[in-house]
Amino acid sequence: MSVATADIGTAARALQDLHPLAPRTLEETGLSHGFVTELLLKIMHFGSDYTGLDLARRVGLEFPVIEPVLDSLKRSHQCEIYGGTAIGAPSYRYRISEEGRRMALLFLQQSRYAGVAPVPLRQYREYMERYRGTVPRTVNRDRVRDAFSHLVISQKVLDQVGPAVAAGHSMFVYGPPGNGKTVIAQAIQNLMEGEIAIPHALEVEGQIIKFFDPINHEVLGEDPSLSRSLMRDHPLDGRWVRCRRPMVMVGGELTLEALDLAFSPTMGLYSAPVQAMANGGVLVIDDFGRQHCSPRDLLNRWIVPLESLVDFLTLQTGQKFDLPFMVLVVFATNIRPADLVDEAFLRRIHYKVFAESPTRADFVQIFENYCRQRNLAYDPAIVDHLLNNYFRPRGIQARGCHPRDLIEQALAHAEYTGQPLRLTNELLEAACAGYFVDDTDNPTD
Repeated sequence: MSVATADIGTAARALQDLHPLAPRTLEETGLSHGFVTELLLKIMHFGSDYTGLDLARRVGLEFPVIEPVLDSLKRSHQCEIYGGTAIGAPSYRYRISEEGRRMALLFLQQSRYAGVAPVPLRQYREYMERYRGTVPRTVNRDRVRDAFSHLVISQKVLDQVGPAVAAGHSMFVYGPPGNGKTVIAQAIQNLMEGEIAIPHALEVEGQIIKFFDPINHEVLGEDPSLSRSLMRDHPLDGRWVRCRRPMVMVGGELTLEALDLAFSPTMGLYSAPVQAMANGGVLVIDDFGRQHCSPRDLLNRWIVPLESLVDFLTLQTGQKFDLPFMVLVVFATNIRPADLVDEAFLRRIHYKVFAESPTRADFVQIFENYCRQRNLAYDPAIVDHLLNNYFRPRGIQARGCHPRDLIEQALAHAEYTGQPLRLTNELLEAACAGYFVDDTDNPTD
């Protein structure tokens, strides 16, 4: 074997760890002949005609994989060839027959899914097991500092976040409101190196579970480092989407139901729960403790996955199945963790990160940074006046969100009153008057 051939083989194996290679036969898809038959008939039912390559692209499989199914449909008179070129079967134009349409309508009564072929649960488990062994764990002080460079955060806080991410353990991020717990949780994604393949859908016991979500999954383009010859010899499985490692965020709207499969009777298929969509990345539960269900009930739901790294889900039929749980869960809350749950629950969340209020120097730096972001002239005397003449006399504790909020409010006031868009003591005091709550009642005569 030549060095070049060995290098291609190594590249192909590395590629497969990140993105499964295309199956070469129907058997390698893990899907039955009947399942692919149903899918192709439903796709043809919703269109006029397709070439063989069109159908292959729509189901995310190579044409040789679906060719035996199309041959069977032709023999049973459920589809017909009515055109094409001399190039061969991939260019033939296929059209559904009346018999095929009748069968498609029967299949659509069970499930209206007519998209990319799903990935069988077994193959998804195997992929996640391989992926678990390839995830880079090079989290150190320098990388953490770089990932949070857009924020003004003390080294103490960073040294709490870093080890948690390095260990892959979930954490509480807590502290007073307005000190950046949410942005801290969001910035953790910057430490999630690499990429991951997300299946369009899963097949479990003949049922379809929609998995890929364009809202929560950021699609990556083609990797320029992959040579065309490598891709030609080892095409990627079109049933998977190349994505950045996900970050899924939920807040006060989170319910226990959102952590289980959601079945649509109209469509006849399921949607994956939020923790499954976050697999391989980060799940941020913002405003933890503000949900409609109790924190105890939510954490009860997490106990098994957090400890065993396996989640259990249930189909409408009552059939239970396990799914890999490879998620870094971040609970962000304004409430002290000890006031939310008891010690037994806290023990299961190994890391607790306190988002402290900014020091005076931090506040000044945040103020200056936001001025630069808004293309405003920065005057340190204005910040000193704000802290000394407004915050201190009223006993207002500075928060990390105050510079941004007050600057925006001051600019809105300037625009409303027809003043130049620049910061002054008067504009900031007007902003403070409308921002902070003042319960004193001083009637005038």
